[in-house]
Formats: sequence, structure tokens, C-alpha cells
Amino acid sequence: MVTGYHAALNAEVRPGYTVAVIGDSAVGLAGVIGAKLLGAEKIILLSHNDDCAQLGKKFGAIDIVSMRDEKAIKDVLALTKENAGDDAVLECVGAESAIEQAGQIARPGAVIGRVGTPHAEPKSNQLFWKNIGLCGGIASVTKPDKEVLLQAVLDDKIDPGKVFTKSFDLEHIHDAYEE
Repeated sequence: MVTGYHAALNAEVRPGYTVAVIGDSAVGLAGVIGAKLLGAEKIILLSHNDDCAQLGKKFGAIDIVSMRDEKAIKDVLALTKENAGDDAVLECVGAESAIEQAGQIARPGAVIGRVGTPHAEPKSNQLFWKNIGLCGGIASVTKPDKEVLLQAVLDDKIDPGKVFTKSFDLEHIHDAYEE
């Protein structure tokens, strides 16, 4: 949960923002929760898994984009004000293509919150030319973040436990990891 929230904090999500979340893993879904908690008005989840997409909607995603590559970029831009791009993008995958995609769907001056472990750095200078910030890294589980998130759970504002759809005993921990 803290990693997804870290992505939203680093992307400087504010009330009223349109936010795209790239990645529908537990971290990406936690990013949806974090963006909603920080006041995002519209959340667009890029998801290729129907179950994750439906869970993303329960967490606050308004739109789901299931397409890939150029079609996904076009679809996301069409969902933003004047097709200008998202106010913030949460990159929760780590692939070079995900960072490149984030730069293409972010509006000029936006910030990308990056928490996906990078496989490689982007090769283009598109972030520079659009004045897009790239922030993030390993989520530091700080006391204030934990307190905010714990209080949100206790107040029934968020229910991040829904990302866990299966349980495993310790003897099957490798199966759990693979899952």
C-alpha cells in the first residue's frame, strides 16, 4: 500500500487532478487508492486484466484503458481535458516502455511518480521537452505515511486488503510468490 501511495505523493497528486496509473498489480491498484485519497477527481487505470480493472474501479478508477502501445496513448489522451494529458502519472511497472508511455500521456508540466523497479532508463528526451518531472524510487515507509494510511483504513476510507484474492500457508510461499 505504501508503495502505491508513494507514487501518488511523488507525482504531486492534488484535489481535482486527472491521474493515470500505469500498471494494475497490487502496487498499481494501491496507486489508485493513493491518488483517490489525495483527492484526484478522475483516475484512469491502464489495465490488461479484467479482474484487476474491476478492482481498480472499486478503488476509485473512473476509466479503464485496456489497449496497448499507441492505441492506449490515444485512448488516455482522449479522456483528458482538451486531450492535453494527465495532471499526474503513476508509473508502477518499471519497464522502459512504461516510462516512455508515461511521458506521452502526461501533460506539459506534469509529474510522473515512479515506483516500478526500472529495467532501463528512457532513451528519449521527451520528458525534458515537455517539462515533465520524474520523481520516485524505493518507497520509504515513513512514520507519517504509515499513520495517514493506517488512519484511512481505520476510518473505512480505504480497504487495500481487497488486492489479496488468495491465501497461502508458509509451506507454499513459492507458489504465492509466483501467483
